[in-house]
Amino acid sequence: MRIDGLQYANWCEKQFRQMRDGDVDAVHVTIAYHEDFRETVLNFEKWNRWFEQFPDLIIKGHQASDIDLARDTGRTAIFFGFQNPSPIESDIGLVEILHTLGARFMQLTYNNQSLLATGCYESEDTGITRMGRQVIKEMNRVGMVIDMSHSADRSTIEAAEISERPIAITHANPYDWSPALRNKRDDVIRAVTENGGMLGFSIYPHHLQGKSGCTVENFCEMIARTAEKYGAAQLGIGSDLCQDQPDSVVEWMRTGRWTKEIDFGEGSADAPGFPEMPTWFRDNRDFGNIENGLRATGLSDAEVAGIMGGNWYRFFTENFGPLE
Repeated sequence: MRIDGLQYANWCEKQFRQMRDGDVDAVHVTIAYHEDFRETVLNFEKWNRWFEQFPDLIIKGHQASDIDLARDTGRTAIFFGFQNPSPIESDIGLVEILHTLGARFMQLTYNNQSLLATGCYESEDTGITRMGRQVIKEMNRVGMVIDMSHSADRSTIEAAEISERPIAITHANPYDWSPALRNKRDDVIRAVTENGGMLGFSIYPHHLQGKSGCTVENFCEMIARTAEKYGAAQLGIGSDLCQDQPDSVVEWMRTGRWTKEIDFGEGSADAPGFPEMPTWFRDNRDFGNIENGLRATGLSDAEVAGIMGGNWYRFFTENFGPLE
């Protein structure tokens, strides 16, 4: 089983066929960065057309059992998520409505302070807000996963402690391995994984040691060492693949509507666009390179199978339904 904890590609038939060529069974797809509720609904609508146009390649995922259906019929299950709470605007009632539409993940922040928590690029981390506590409770109730990939340390730890259900960092790496602001320190990873949460390892170059020049051996050794510290059962892949997106999209991701200036974020003034992906992971057909690399580290077959998808499958099974 192969499950990717996050992608944001420029979707078209080519990517859908590459997912099938790479035996990718499920992908968590970002459908909102700074969109409001109505704009997010239009993105759901766009995906509904793709499900109609390519029923032999993709199906809409609501629960983990849809991955079984996808595997049985040679397709990929698509699960939706937001990298910002902007789709709920300032209305907690929209959490349930968006879950009904198909949302299964929502980040409480995207780099900046939100109504719910603090982003990783803010100088002061004040933690989970009053509204944030209520939204976490509501997300727990309906079965929408709290994602803290772009959140600051205190906010992430507090979210793991407040939430009645496990939370996720869908796409990031250990800070000690590569000290990017978006990567996570030991106490943050420990707070998430000890509460049953998941860490998805990112292949986005700004999160890698050596950036675009990172080797698959280095990446997989990092995963193996992380498994030694926190256990392999809470780990997966969240590639953060942004395949074929124009550079104007990365400007939208970083800048949205909150500033009139260009925010270079994780990039630099010399390279404001998307970085070049490592040669061993250009698209969904390359998941075998990671699987082979993990085996070469000495991880057991069961541990490799879990990291490649089994752990996400278990997490989806336990967290996409209403709180009992």
